[in-house]
Amino acid sequence: MLALNNIEVVYDGVILVLRGVSLTAEEGRITTLLGANGAGKTTTLKAISGLLHAERGEVTKGSVELDGVRLDRLQPHEVVKRGIVQVFEGRRTFENLTVEENLVAGAHTRHDLGEIRAGIERTYATFPVLKERRQHIAGYLSGGEQQMLVIGRALMSNPKVILLDEPSLGLAPMIVEEIFGVVRRLKEEQKLTVLLVEQNAALALAIADHGYVMENGRIVLEGPAEALRQNSDIKEFYLGLNESGTRKSYRDTKHYRRRKRWLS
Repeated sequence: MLALNNIEVVYDGVILVLRGVSLTAEEGRITTLLGANGAGKTTTLKAISGLLHAERGEVTKGSVELDGVRLDRLQPHEVVKRGIVQVFEGRRTFENLTVEENLVAGAHTRHDLGEIRAGIERTYATFPVLKERRQHIAGYLSGGEQQMLVIGRALMSNPKVILLDEPSLGLAPMIVEEIFGVVRRLKEEQKLTVLLVEQNAALALAIADHGYVMENGRIVLEGPAEALRQNSDIKEFYLGLNESGTRKSYRDTKHYRRRKRWLS
């Protein structure tokens, strides 16, 4: 189990971004972290993967643990070796390398060539289009293919936990459905633990087992995904639905900043 225990994150020694965040991502389940831009979702992922140091940030209070072992004092490559890998927002492929070269790069923590080859074949089985494009330069792939590639590259390290940051961003709805379907299969077939950061609450809650809502660096609401889908605040603020279940007009969204019942 991945656990964040009351962590605070500070940038440049003075800017408090996360304010006592606690959450758990249980083994073999999909946990989603919802929130608007600037809520602190990506910072939460970087606190887990050890990437805060590159941006002059640090965990100043609390701890990040995987199966009881503390991670927040480790370097990023050490976190990957422990079994946690992050897929970044924006499909950051190695643009000048081929698809297969990208996959090999994802296996940098592994040394058995047979295992690396088996990992590549498993990735091709998960994303058949990548096998068709195996010798294509990654920078020339479509947005959906690039998203598949970065997820496949992350899987090459044989992780216990995968952190997904906005995988739906900028993709066509059909491609998004395909990718989210793959994420669900990875959980079911490989028992992979997934922590999903996503602004599209409807999509995230459709595949998640448990969810958290973040506002201004704090967790303000949590619960089983089904319960969050039925929560009136989630419907209003994240799904754009009114109490009758119909879509709200843009004119009504002004109430968002006036009423946040979970903060009262």
